Amino acid sequence: MRDMPGRLVPVNGRTVYVEESGEGRDWVVFEAGAGCGRTCWDPVLPELSAEARLVTYDRAGRALSGRTAATPGIDDLAADLVAMTEAVVPGGFVLVAHSMGGLVARRAAERLGPRLRGLLLADALPESSPVYDTWDRTTGRIDRMMAVTQALTRLRPLARLFSANLRRLYAADTYATMLAEDLTPAGTAQTRKELRAVAAAVHEFRDHPPAPPRCPAIVLSVTRAAKGREGQHAANREHQRRYAESLPAGRWSEVDAGHLLQAERPGDVAAAVRQLLRARDQVS
Repeated sequence: MRDMPGRLVPVNGRTVYVEESGEGRDWVVFEAGAGCGRTCWDPVLPELSAEARLVTYDRAGRALSGRTAATPGIDDLAADLVAMTEAVVPGGFVLVAHSMGGLVARRAAERLGPRLRGLLLADALPESSPVYDTWDRTTGRIDRMMAVTQALTRLRPLARLFSANLRRLYAADTYATMLAEDLTPAGTAQTRKELRAVAAAVHEFRDHPPAPPRCPAIVLSVTRAAKGREGQHAANREHQRRYAESLPAGRWSEVDAGHLLQAERPGDVAAAVRQLLRARDQVS
């Protein structure tokens, strides 16, 4: 399925690379998590291709979108998402966001108004999560590790070794594209920038949280914790549940998967999208 046509779309003085697939009257836009681009959604797209027009893209600075001199923050990425949808999507749509993409999507939701017909947050953490209490230190530690990885990914056998989990989860053609585009020194450098953007945004989100989305919303939590992080994982899930229940039209649900639930359980993600599309029809 990696033969999808794509195009560069100008946004706010930058460009983003967009792929469109599927058919139908509904539109669904996907926002990836840190370190990922459009390819991370490949397992979900066949589940929905007969029901909706599907839009995936690479954020500015990542993969086929081309490099950026500046380091865009979460607000900049949200503005890019809004501009991209204005250029590509003719009307209302459901927005699906994974992990860090949830911060981008929630900021964008403030600007999308009635065009946003539904919001799906796939294992995205709200800023209230206690994991963010020490996020500055965590980011510093991860960044030091990734600086080493960035240098080592010049050696393709090591890049494949570092990405063994992706090779297990994704189809061969998708994994090959990830390896060529994201699992490179340039791709790793961009991931480091995105993680720093999250660290900067958490303080802003805690001081000035985004307005709650005015559309039906679903928050998906995963049940499988990384080994040794069971307590932290339980706290994260509780804060995801509380966030969902704080929304005017929010709902919380669990998925039996790890963090990359779109690869492990694409059918569950697609089912949640369908629920939001039906909610839209009921409102209409």
